[in-house]
Amino acid sequence: MLNTFRSLKNPNYRIWAGGALVSNVGTWMQRTAQDWLVLSELTQHNASAVGIVMALQFGPQLLLLPLTGMAADLLDRRKLLLCTQAAMGLLALGLGLLCISGRVELWHVYVFAFLLGCVTAFDAPVRQTFVSEIVSEQDLGNAVALNSTSFNAARMLGPAVAGLLISSVGTGWVFIINAFSFAGVIGSLLLLRTSLLRAAPRIKASRAGLAEGFRYVSSRPDLVSVMLMLFLIGTFGLNFPIFLSTMSVTAFHAGASQYGVLSSIMACGSVAGALMAAGRDKPRLALLLGAAALFGFGCALAAVMPNYWLFGVTLVIIGIAAQTFTTTVNSAVQLSTAPAMRGRVMAIVLAISAGGTPLGAPIVGWVADVFGPRWALGIGALSGFAAAAVGVRYLVKYHGLTLHFDSWRWRFALSGEQQH
Repeated sequence: MLNTFRSLKNPNYRIWAGGALVSNVGTWMQRTAQDWLVLSELTQHNASAVGIVMALQFGPQLLLLPLTGMAADLLDRRKLLLCTQAAMGLLALGLGLLCISGRVELWHVYVFAFLLGCVTAFDAPVRQTFVSEIVSEQDLGNAVALNSTSFNAARMLGPAVAGLLISSVGTGWVFIINAFSFAGVIGSLLLLRTSLLRAAPRIKASRAGLAEGFRYVSSRPDLVSVMLMLFLIGTFGLNFPIFLSTMSVTAFHAGASQYGVLSSIMACGSVAGALMAAGRDKPRLALLLGAAALFGFGCALAAVMPNYWLFGVTLVIIGIAAQTFTTTVNSAVQLSTAPAMRGRVMAIVLAISAGGTPLGAPIVGWVADVFGPRWALGIGALSGFAAAAVGVRYLVKYHGLTLHFDSWRWRFALSGEQQH
């Protein structure tokens, strides 16, 4: 257990983690409120509109990729985070004021989602790589996993609180509260002891900077396989706002508070997955393969659940699998990438993860509208199984993975390793 929380021994990490937790709660409140605003207040349960909002919010991570990774490797990460977090707080405040005044329209949400996506495109890679300046290389994987734990612990509380607030005081106040929650992470950045930060290697500005990142990734079959797996699940599987909102509203005829509870239930599984990842010393591709397969199984099971609470139980499985997968991707890529390339490579990873949403979310939303939300979950299941197949191909080709039947059991073995 002590090994799981070892990064908290670092005073700077404790300050950073505390501020991030406050902000994460607000972020999940806003995500829930935004989905509900579009689905139930501005449209007649239009899942395609939710998909468009997701596309606009995550698309800029792909469009701005030539700039975001370079910014993370070139600029002072702490100062850049202060700017991005302040901008995100102002955007939340603006959308909240529009809602409270009764002037909000669907196109307003589209504009704010796109602007938030642009800011997040710069914020995400620097926030991920800034952790390497706070903790030692040995604790980096643990710190990444604990960040995911914090994010998903907030996910347990944020959606449920948002559901209650939407029902009692309205959607606009959720955005306002989120705006003020950014004071937590901004305050933590100002309180960090700069003398204890580990200086990251800086690069010179170059037009070839991003190209160097792509060349670096293309020379690494392991990174290529991991990113392809991430593309499949990130594009067609990690569309939870569509899955949960459409299942809640159309399949189970639930209200805002019940929708928030579903998000919190899945977050319980996500926290468990993140804590299990924090306890591991080293991420492995075999773990990614298993997590992808479990994700596919969980989505397939959720698609056939007959009632609200059984559906909620399957969300725990999906949460564990999704968080194990994404946390392992993050840790594996950062730990195996040269420090000077880390910002650009992580920008590519995040662009694949978020940039796939503009392609997948509208497709999944259309399937939910035309064929029903259960078929949309079926697409998520296929994405997990396809990603697992990519992992199997890599292990067979580069590590000699074999499968054979021995003593009435199927056994796997890698070349040069004992059977297991």
